[in-house]
Amino acid sequence: MSTTISLNQFLHEITASLRLTDADLAGAMQSSPRTIERWRAQATFPQHEARRRLDALDALAERLRESLETPEAINAWMHSDNGYLGGLKPIEALRAGRIDRVEAAIEALDSGIFV
Repeated sequence: MSTTISLNQFLHEITASLRLTDADLAGAMQSSPRTIERWRAQATFPQHEARRRLDALDALAERLRESLETPEAINAWMHSDNGYLGGLKPIEALRAGRIDRVEAAIEALDSGIFV
């Protein structure tokens, strides 16, 4: 996370890039929606594992922007059934906290593997 923007702005950028609701973000972060609210209000800040997960989401958002290029393409990919994910949509995998599986799915797409 960049130190030049607020935590709320950083969360906004990630949710906008990945087309996530705050409930989706809470699932990806393996935290509660209330925790996300507190982060947005800067009443508390992500610690240890949460910071690692935020970094992983930020890297995923960047990878998707590089690979799919447009917000529309990212949105379509995130909400489409994915054979690599066993028929799950990438958004569903994120909600389950499986950032790693979504990263692997975009890697497979970039490698030309279509399942």
